[in-house]
Amino acid sequence: MHRIFQTFIDSLAESSDEQALHLTMEAAASALDLACFAYLALPRASGGDARLISNYPTQWTMHYLQSHYERLDPVISQALSDSEPFEWGPGISSSTLSPQQLELLEDAAFFGIRYGFTIPIHDGRGAIAAVTYASQERGPVFQHCIARNGRVLQLMALYFHAHARRKVVSDRMVDGVALSRRELECLEWAARGKSAWDIGQIVGITRRTAAFHLDNAKAKLGVRSICQAVARLAASRPQVE
Repeated sequence: MHRIFQTFIDSLAESSDEQALHLTMEAAASALDLACFAYLALPRASGGDARLISNYPTQWTMHYLQSHYERLDPVISQALSDSEPFEWGPGISSSTLSPQQLELLEDAAFFGIRYGFTIPIHDGRGAIAAVTYASQERGPVFQHCIARNGRVLQLMALYFHAHARRKVVSDRMVDGVALSRRELECLEWAARGKSAWDIGQIVGITRRTAAFHLDNAKAKLGVRSICQAVARLAASRPQVE
């Protein structure tokens, strides 16, 4: 597992575009005997478009995005309300589903997406993304991988999200102030309670460099503390519905 994780981190650092990110996650999932993955970045504003990096069948992902199924998907609904990773699928999920949600899950199952392990990614405003590893069946290999590597998969999801944000999200304005990509990235991780050392580990820079970007963000926003900067960030971002 250590070798797989290290290769994953190294490949993320070298990824320069969305396709490279896709191949990096696909290779890691395959090495862990997980057939499918999906990274879904939720829209910042109501009515916006979600962004998806996935190796699900293209016919399904195009239909999912065009139909804005992220607004109906019961898996995403649970990810919005629960910050802890969870399994889902027939015989696992206990919530009552609407006929439309049941139809969505049946359509997904047709494309081999029947069971899954989903990792919600939240910040101070709530859920902003989710990473799912999915399978046609909840066989012993799938169950063993999730049971043994659940926490590592969660860490991989956070790392992937940190890198994918550079391609998925282009808005770097905070309360009318333009931050650099790295300043915004560090500030968003700080909003999730991460220290400068944590941020450095996640995005692949030193603690001192992370602190430097946070100080620049504070100066640009005209505040003295990280808490004040995070408050400005939260106030400038619409809540995800």
